[in-house]
Amino acid sequence: MPSETLWEIAKAEVEKRGSNGSEGDGVEIGEKSVFFIGSKNGGKTTIILRCLDRDEPPKPTLALEYTYGRRAKGHNIPKDIAHFWELGGGTSLLDLISIPITRDTLRTFSIVLVLDLSKPNDLWPTMENLLQATKLHVDKMIMKLGKTNSKAASEMRQKMWSNMQKDHPDRELIDPFPIPLVIIGSKYDIFQDFDSEKRKVICKTLRFVAHYYGASLMFTSKSEALLLKIRGVINQLAFGIDKSKSICVDQNKPLFITAGLDSLSHIGSPPVPDNDIGKLHAHSPMELWKKVYGKLFPPKSTNTLKDVKDPAKDPQYAESEVDEMRIQKDQELEQYKRSSSKSWKQTELDS
Repeated sequence: MPSETLWEIAKAEVEKRGSNGSEGDGVEIGEKSVFFIGSKNGGKTTIILRCLDRDEPPKPTLALEYTYGRRAKGHNIPKDIAHFWELGGGTSLLDLISIPITRDTLRTFSIVLVLDLSKPNDLWPTMENLLQATKLHVDKMIMKLGKTNSKAASEMRQKMWSNMQKDHPDRELIDPFPIPLVIIGSKYDIFQDFDSEKRKVICKTLRFVAHYYGASLMFTSKSEALLLKIRGVINQLAFGIDKSKSICVDQNKPLFITAGLDSLSHIGSPPVPDNDIGKLHAHSPMELWKKVYGKLFPPKSTNTLKDVKDPAKDPQYAESEVDEMRIQKDQELEQYKRSSSKSWKQTELDS
């Protein structure tokens, strides 16, 4: 049997790819990587398959999955390669974020956060937990990178601000995400039937979060037109295609806002009566928006967000021979526990 596990081999391969493209100071990375995180069953796999022109039914993502895409640049010119990673399980597998994003691969990565608009009560905790965990890890990797390649780390910190014009009025009020970030609201076809006041709160809140982190924001569904727009955005991250400059901030339509094109003045204040804002004790604008959002959409129990189904009991992974052996081993384990318990009790009596 091989001494290394599958994940150890995969991780070593990722680090090898990153180190090949990160020699020297300030070198442009040839191959890019896009990391999809977000709501469980939120449509991440569907978006990836559509971007890669793969006509196949999406399968549930168990933990961390990898695929890649190629794009021709011209005759006799090597194709561009983009690496696509997807984190399954919603917020239950945060530790796996560290596998693809390392000090050596850091400069190749963009993050795509997919949020299920049809489940507004889960939206804020899902977004907060995933972004905080990702940002914490990326910040650590930038610090590690700075110890071996200070120029590259400095360039990354400067690049964070590239989407924000120098004369933008909100420049001192935002905190850009350390690597490119796109926030996608999925299942717009369900969301569009929500009460208009609920849609308003969700739209304004997501606009604020995206603008605060210097991210692009867009909504999508199974609509071919919307999926084509999303595909264009992902291709920009993966292959460096020109950014779209289109913008739609109408809450009665699917939002589409490229990073740097929104503003706090256009977003407005949190949707709460003026006489209630003073009652909400918050230490930052982000905390204020969180409290306002939570009043209308109180988060469910954190335990339910972290629950992940045991794959050994999931019927989609059923294999009769393996399952029979598993049952046998479980029975042997229970028998061992009972016999051990009896032995322990007998020892106590003898003593």
